[in-house]
Amino acid sequence: MPTNILMPALSPTMEKGNLAKWLKKEGDTIKSGDIIAEIETDKATMEVEAVDEGILARIVVPEGTADVAVNEVIGVIAGEGEDAKSVSAPAAGGAASAKAEAPKSDAPKAEPAKAEASTATAASVPAAAAPAATPASAGSSRAFASPLARRIAKDAGLDLAAIKGSGPHGRIVEKDVEAAKAGGGAKAAPAAAPAGASAAKPAAAPLASGPSDEQVKKLFAPGSYEEVPHDGMRKTIARRLTEAKQTVPHFYVTVDCELDALLKLRGELNAAAPEKDGKPAYKLSVNDMVIKALALALRAVPDANVSWTDNTMLKHKHADVGVAVSIPGGLITPIIRDACHKTLSQISNEMKDMAGRAKARKLKPEEYQGGTTAVSNLGMFGVKDFAAIVNPPHATILAVGAGEQRVIVKGGQPAVATVMSVTLSTDHRAVDGALGAELLAAFKGYIEKPMAMLV
Repeated sequence: MPTNILMPALSPTMEKGNLAKWLKKEGDTIKSGDIIAEIETDKATMEVEAVDEGILARIVVPEGTADVAVNEVIGVIAGEGEDAKSVSAPAAGGAASAKAEAPKSDAPKAEPAKAEASTATAASVPAAAAPAATPASAGSSRAFASPLARRIAKDAGLDLAAIKGSGPHGRIVEKDVEAAKAGGGAKAAPAAAPAGASAAKPAAAPLASGPSDEQVKKLFAPGSYEEVPHDGMRKTIARRLTEAKQTVPHFYVTVDCELDALLKLRGELNAAAPEKDGKPAYKLSVNDMVIKALALALRAVPDANVSWTDNTMLKHKHADVGVAVSIPGGLITPIIRDACHKTLSQISNEMKDMAGRAKARKLKPEEYQGGTTAVSNLGMFGVKDFAAIVNPPHATILAVGAGEQRVIVKGGQPAVATVMSVTLSTDHRAVDGALGAELLAAFKGYIEKPMAMLV
C-alpha cells in the first residue's frame, strides 16, 4: 500500500512550516535516508530525510507553500510492486486522512494524534534530527526518533537503540523515552496509555490584544504607508515576548564594570594566538569573555542557574548561555553549551560559526532551543544600558552596554577608566533580589579580574 509523507515537526513547539523546495520529483525512486525536501520554520531551513523506500508517486503540497500544518500529507510514496501512476493523492483532511490511509505493518500501533509536535512523521524525519544508524545487535534496524525524544534521551544518557518505539513505523516518541527513564534505563517502553489517561495541560493564559488592523490603519492617511505582512519569525517573537511580559514578573539589577584589565588581557591573548592556515587560530571579542564570565558566575551561584515550572524548580547542572544574534527579520539565540568548562578560544570559534549559520538560517533546533540564561549585547551600537526581556525557560538574561571611558573616583581622586554597564533581568519567581545581586557581583568579579577566567 502507498505510504504518506507527512509534514515533519522540526522542533517540539513547531505547529506549521513552509515547504520551501522538493528535491525529488514525481516518479523518482526514493531510498531510506534520501533528502527529499527542504522545510522552513520561523528560525531555520532544514532538510527532510525519507524513512520509507519506493517511488515518489504524488507531490500533494507543491514547493513554495506556506503554513503547512505538522502531520499534513505533503506527498505519497508507492511501495514495491505498486504502479506509481495509479496512486491517487489523499483526500483533503491533513493528518486525519494520512492516518486513515497509512499502510499496515508489524510495527507497534501508533498512538492517537496529539497536538504536541513530538508526533512528527510517518514517512519522513528532519535530516538534522534523524539519529545515525546504531546497531544495538547484529542485523538491527535503524532507530528513528522524534526530535523531542532524541533530546530527552540525550539529557538522560539513554541509548535510543535500546528503546522500543510505539510511534508510526516503530518511531521512538517522547513517552517511550520517559518510560525508559522511569524504568531506570533504556528499556522497552510499556504499552501506550489509553487516550485521555494523562492529565490535561492547563490552558495558556489569554494574551492581551491590541487594536485591530483596521483601527490602526484609520490613524494614518491612505497611501502614507506600505503594508508588510508578518513572517513566521516575527509572529513567533511577538507571541513569545508578549507571553514573557505577561507571565514573568521581571525585576532588574544594574552594575558598572571596569574593563581596562579585561581589554589588556584580551589584547595579549589575541597577540599570542597561534596561526592556522595562515590565520590566527582565534580572535577573542569582549562578548566572548562576557559569555565565559556569566557562565562562571552561574557556576559560582548555582541557585540562580534555574528554570521555573508550575510544580518544580529545575536546577541546572551546566551553564548553557544563549547569545542573541540579529538576523534579517528578527533575532535568534544560538547556545554555547556548558560554557563554564570551555576555553575562551572554544567559545569564540563556536560563537562565530553559529552566528554565521544563524544568519543563513542553517542552525539545527538543538543549537538554539533550551539554554539556562542568555546575553543580549547592544554595546556595538553605542547603547549605554538597557533592560532585556527574560525568555522562558530562562530565569535570567544579561543586557550588555557599550564600554566607554568615564571619570570615576579611585582613592579619593578622579580617574579615567573604561566602564561597561550591564543589567540583569530576572524572573522573580525563581531568582530573588539578593540572589540576582549575588550573581551580578560574581559576574563583575570575573570581568574586572579576568585572569580568573583562565584557571
